[in-house]
Parts: sequence; structure tokens; C-alpha cells
Amino acid sequence: MGFGALALSDMLLTGQVASGSTPALTGPRPPHFEPKAKSVIFLYMDGGVSQVDSFDPKPQLEKDSGKPPPFKTDPTVFNNQGGLLPSPWKFKRHGQSGQQLSSLFPHLGSCADELCIIRSMTAFLPDHPNANYALHSGFAVRGLPCMGAWISYGLGSVNQNLPSFVVIHGGQIPPGGMTTFGNGFLPAQHQGSIFLHQKPALRNLQRHETSAGLQATKINYLKEFDQEYVDTEGTDREIEAAISNYELAFRMQMAVPEVMDLSQESKATKQLYGLDSNHEFVKSYGTQCLLARRMVERGVRFIELTMAKQPGVDRWDQHNNLKEAHPKNALAVDQPIAGLIKDLKCRGLLDSTLLVFTSEFGRTPFAQGKNGRDHNPQGFSLWLAGGGIRGGTVYGSTDEYGYRAVVNKLSVNDLHANILHLLGIDHTRLTYQYSSRDFRLTDIGGRVIPEILL
Repeated sequence: MGFGALALSDMLLTGQVASGSTPALTGPRPPHFEPKAKSVIFLYMDGGVSQVDSFDPKPQLEKDSGKPPPFKTDPTVFNNQGGLLPSPWKFKRHGQSGQQLSSLFPHLGSCADELCIIRSMTAFLPDHPNANYALHSGFAVRGLPCMGAWISYGLGSVNQNLPSFVVIHGGQIPPGGMTTFGNGFLPAQHQGSIFLHQKPALRNLQRHETSAGLQATKINYLKEFDQEYVDTEGTDREIEAAISNYELAFRMQMAVPEVMDLSQESKATKQLYGLDSNHEFVKSYGTQCLLARRMVERGVRFIELTMAKQPGVDRWDQHNNLKEAHPKNALAVDQPIAGLIKDLKCRGLLDSTLLVFTSEFGRTPFAQGKNGRDHNPQGFSLWLAGGGIRGGTVYGSTDEYGYRAVVNKLSVNDLHANILHLLGIDHTRLTYQYSSRDFRLTDIGGRVIPEILL
């Protein structure tokens, strides 16, 4: 479970030449067709953002406030169903497109014309770990490759001094554990490298030697032993990979500190992301977003951001205290994400960078008890922006109460298919044979949605 162990195994195994037909991560690999996006920033909203309080306004909840749900409901986690609960926050139209966003996200509203809001997303299961596995890997079980690993496997690395898949970790372990960011049966170089947004970013990158020269001498000495083994025993791909990967780790010691050095950024840029905020968690998430932009500039393929732990707030998982906790989470991410979108656009990077904002499921439109909402996998909202997405649009809908997806229902397989498509990958062709079966991120499902694409 150690952050350092995950990162170190990535460094030592990046570039490994695997047996059989498995491609090596020695450089970029061509996509199946011309991509719209070159990188993905995955804004993982751990816990379950309430769709009817964020991106899916439901006036009918106001009209029927407090009444029993007039529709069939599925079992929930706690089966403590109260009456219909209207949103405590008002919705407002933004931009030329008139996108409706909750007052929880005032900064994001200024980017409304860049967003494609999907209101018909569904999850496989209503519990955090399994829904989290499905969101990341396409399967509601532990141990399969996550989408960041699949993208790394499919496209390789542009920058040989940095991993192709990075998780900028806020410090809160997601439900299901750190294997959520794992490579599963794919070669180990494709797992997520965990960067803490605080310094040091990767503790294992700090050399113990007194000088770089001494460290280089040790590495060269190790290479001699490895080469002697190869000369004696014949070609050994794992040994050859180890030789190249110690060199990569050495290069990362110089590349990573430069990426993490925000002193290079202007005061205006830092203010845009909220790094001057008096709120600790705005600064924390703003730092993650700014680091993500710096990684995109350096060719990192897939960057995932996670939430930090706020006192008294259990992620977005508000079974009670909805009115107190959802605003705290929204405050932490609203300005940083809006700043990220604006900064990418200003630098000409938004067109080639896909942003995905989603939870593992949504919340019920009826109350749990009096002041909370239970898990709801039947219908929830997410949004995408940049990277070939048709901004200023809405796709799909839930019923009039926001409980169940009823128009253009989507699953995680569909989400993954569209992410891969924008990266130039045919999701049916990105496969890996394991245990006598050809696996893929989208399993046996997934469909590309032309209506949301440019």
C-alpha cells in the first residue's frame, strides 16, 4: 500500500520488453486513427456527487418536496428512505449555451460553453469499492487494469523522463485501495505512478548518495553485473529492461523536481488556480490542477487527480449533512478546475486535452433520514470538456425526479469507449490476452456517441 513502492515499481519496470506480443514501453506508439486528444486529465470525485444538486436540475422535486417517491425504488445501502428532497441550491443558466449548473459551482459556470454534461450515466453497483473498480477498469471486481494503464499500454510514452500514467494524490485512499490505479495483468510499467502534491513528490527519487556522480558510478557498476549475466546466460529481456529502467529512474530524479517546481509559474497563473486562497483545500486541489497542466505540457498521457480529506467531510459521500459537506467539497474543486480549463484554453492545450469529471455513482433524489442522500447507481451526471468534445451540450436525461436514466442511458463501458476514441484508439482492438481470454477495457460493451463529439 506504500506510495513509494508503487512509484518505484513503475520506474524500474518502465521500458520493460515483455514476452510474446506484448509491446514495450520504449516510446510513443501510433494510435489506430488520428486522435483528437493527446492527454486525459481525470477529475475523480470520490464518493458520489449528487446529480440533482450539481448538473441535473429537477423542479418537480420542489413541487413534491417531502412526499414519498411516486416511483419504484431499488434497495439502497441503508434502506432509510425519507421523502423527496429538493436541492438546497439554485440552478442558473450560463454561457451562450445556457448550460444549467448549481450555485455550488460558480467558477465552473464561467466555463459552461466548454462542457458536455451527460445526465444519463449509470453504474454497475451501488457500493463504493465495486463501483470504483468499474469506473476505473470497466469491471466491478478488484485487480484488473485501470483505464490509465490501458492508455499507457496502448499509446506508450511521449516523454521518456516521465511516466505515461500519473496519479496526483491528495492523500485520501479511495474505496478499494490503491490497486484502483493498478496495471492488473498488463506489464507493470503501466500502473499509475503516485505523485503526492506536497513535497517531496516521490520520496524514493531522492538519492542517498552524496553526489550525482557517485550515483552514476553505482548504476554503471550495476549495469556491468547485469551485462555479465546476459553474456553468460544469453538474452534476458527482464535484465535488459532493468538496465534501461535504472537509467530512467536516474533521469526522473532531474525531471520530476522540475515538473513540481511551481515557482516557475506567474502570480496571475497561481491566482487563477486559487493558490492564493485562504482556504487550505482550494490551494491543495489548485496545486493538483496546476501540476496536471504542467504534466500535459510535458507529454504525460493520463493524469488522475484525487480529493484531499477535509475534517468532518467524508468525500462526496453525504449520507447526512448534505448542506454542510457538499459545499465544502465544491468549494475545494470549483475554482481550481475552472482555472485549469481557462489556462489550458489560453495556452492552446484544451483542444488536445480531454477533461473528465465524474464520481463512481450519484445520489438519491429522496432523503436518507432528513438531511442526506443515499447511493444511486441508476442515473447520475458527469461532464467532459476539451479534446474533441462538443462543448455547450447536454446528452441524455433522467426521469423528472432525477432518479433513473431514461433517455440515452450510458455505462462505464460507453464512457471508456469514447475516451479511447478521442485518443485515436478503437476500443474493440485494444486487447490483451490473459488466462486464455482476450480482455479489453470496455469488456464486451462500449459504444462511441457521435452526438457528444466534434
